[in-house]
Amino acid sequence: MSAVKVGDTLPELVVDITPRLIVGAAIATRDYQNVHHDKAGAQALGSPDIFMNILTTNGLVGRYVTDWAGPRARLGKVAIKLGAPNYPGDSMTFRGEVLEVDGDSGRVLLDIKGKNSMGYHVTGSVELTLAQEAAA
Repeated sequence: MSAVKVGDTLPELVVDITPRLIVGAAIATRDYQNVHHDKAGAQALGSPDIFMNILTTNGLVGRYVTDWAGPRARLGKVAIKLGAPNYPGDSMTFRGEVLEVDGDSGRVLLDIKGKNSMGYHVTGSVELTLAQEAAA
């Protein structure tokens, strides 16, 4: 990876929001709330359909960042805020920008956003440490 600079943008990542992703990830994270696997149960609580849980969103943020930073990068602080729900049949597009770089330590701060058809599903920041040759 060439030198990382403030203002650099990460490549977009589009994630298809499928029932399989929502249900499978909810089960994998032991989140058995019916709003993540039972459409009728979700509707009874006022939602039009099942929706993605925060743990899945957090995992997708991690994937987005590490796909860009490479396997030797180490995630640090991840601070996210949820907005519009992710429902089946939609897609979410991740975008990111480098906010800070410390070339000595390899620490990088990223601004991350994931947007679906209703607006921003997730916004926040990720701090990570790049392998030294990537941060130089």
